[in-house]
Amino acid sequence: MRPILRCIVLLLPLFVTACQRAPDAAAPRPKGDYVAHDWILPAAPGAAQPDLVATTDGRLLLSWIDTSLGRRKALQFAQFSEGHWQSAPRTIVVGDALIANAADTPHLAATADGALWVQWLQKTAAGEGNDLMLSRSADGGFNWSPPVRINAGSDGAEHGFASLWPATRDRIGMAWLDGAAPTATAMDAKTHHAMPPAGSTALRAAIFDLQLHGHDVATVDERACDCCQTDVAMAARGPLLVYRDRSAGPQGEDIRDIALARGDAGHWSTPSSVHADGWKMSACPVNGPAIDASGADVVVAWYTAAGEMPAVRLARSRDGGARFDPPVDVERGAAVQGRVAVAIDDRQAWVLWVSGAGQAQSLWLARYTPDLKRRLQHLRLGSLLARGPGAGYPQLVAQDGSAYVVWSDAAGGTAQLHGAVVSR
Repeated sequence: MRPILRCIVLLLPLFVTACQRAPDAAAPRPKGDYVAHDWILPAAPGAAQPDLVATTDGRLLLSWIDTSLGRRKALQFAQFSEGHWQSAPRTIVVGDALIANAADTPHLAATADGALWVQWLQKTAAGEGNDLMLSRSADGGFNWSPPVRINAGSDGAEHGFASLWPATRDRIGMAWLDGAAPTATAMDAKTHHAMPPAGSTALRAAIFDLQLHGHDVATVDERACDCCQTDVAMAARGPLLVYRDRSAGPQGEDIRDIALARGDAGHWSTPSSVHADGWKMSACPVNGPAIDASGADVVVAWYTAAGEMPAVRLARSRDGGARFDPPVDVERGAAVQGRVAVAIDDRQAWVLWVSGAGQAQSLWLARYTPDLKRRLQHLRLGSLLARGPGAGYPQLVAQDGSAYVVWSDAAGGTAQLHGAVVSR
């Protein structure tokens, strides 16, 4: 593949860094391969922790945290549609209490009534643990409601790794990890099953109305992986929630495979395994799954190191997540870092991940046929100067036959967002 440098000398300084890190795009080929083009983002140097989502009316919502030195952190966003950014970045919240965490980022969502919703992490007054905050805007993000704390109390526990979805026309659904699990007893008196150990992290979900009041609060899983991202997609019959489980194996080990639960009017199915990798790990890998859905077609991507062999895997369900076909190994080997994202459209399934060792970590994108039986293309989008989870978690959305990609990196100690559009 040949690097395409699309820098224009007269560009404003705001965009110089982004130009210099242009995607490594493949040249057009007769067989119809896609090509990566620079996507200039409105975020200034210092931006990190991106989130990218598509709305049902065709917009893309990009959010990030401005972490510029000498300034208070600011959660900002911008809207993209009809081929351009619709306005200058707007600020949602600003302050030293705002937490900038490369792995646990804020998320935006839109409901059909035109409202925008956002969640973020905030420091507690006591300085221990964190609070998970939610706010709503009825005017396109110019003004935001006073935020509410989602977790029951500032208890010194960790809360976060949330996912949002439009539950109804004017209500939002949220799932999150809650480290304030109740003190365990030996056995549950009603079920006669062993209770989760004290201090374990639960996966919870709720529906929030216009006043940000929580309804249908549910515990989806009493014991989930402590610090892996959750993700959600809307399928034909409702939301599908994926996360990394933390279950007991035959000898009681921590098995950290990917689980899925299906939501229905505030109720959740018993979680089931996407695939039994059997990955035993005593610590959290900080490497959650990704999901996308269209009708009854569902695709999940994830990282695993089962059998001491790191891999990125991709699996498809044709019945709304009830059953999954055997997974496809996108990449295997010691250099695989994971940090995946996934998207599907009517032509293909897209998967995004980080791979590489030492000073040679790169961002990769692959296309598969909808049934995942054949890889259509394999693209290197760019190199990463930052290392490990601190480099952030890339974002991917498929829209109108193209893939939109956003990722963060750092050069000279300054964070910077980068973007690419992959299209014919």
